[in-house]
Amino acid sequence: MSAEVVPAPAPVGDRPRPGACSIFGTASIIVGGLVAAVTSPLQLAHGSWAAAYLVLVNGVAQIALGASQAALAAKPSRAAVVGELVAWNAGSAAVIGGTLMRLPLIVDAGGLLLVIALAMMIATVHGKAAGPGWALWTYRLLLVIVLVSIPIGLVLAHLRAA
Repeated sequence: MSAEVVPAPAPVGDRPRPGACSIFGTASIIVGGLVAAVTSPLQLAHGSWAAAYLVLVNGVAQIALGASQAALAAKPSRAAVVGELVAWNAGSAAVIGGTLMRLPLIVDAGGLLLVIALAMMIATVHGKAAGPGWALWTYRLLLVIVLVSIPIGLVLAHLRAA
């Protein structure tokens, strides 16, 4: 009988920690689920839209962009990551709040903050990234999809408010 060698766990400081984008994104997914659970029985007009926005845009997209950036950027500065998080989450809050209050100018301000966050993400992962080529192209494709969806959402917000 041979003894199996089990590696010692990494010291706490060396263990990978979830990124802030993952934490905020996961929280948004949970809140989106709660919004869906509460607004559906009450038949609130924008409940399902708000839940979907929280889950897909503020949750899944934020997690995917954050994880991709972490894998591709050499070492994003703390200031850049904080700026991206603030712009992304404040922008999303403005989009949701402006939509629920039927104030398209607030939605526009939120859209602008989202574009600023995307520009910061583009600047953080610029040129030849540290990761594989397919990851860089996937990251860029996701950025373009979100960027193209912003003006579409802004136009819809103005049409709904009219």
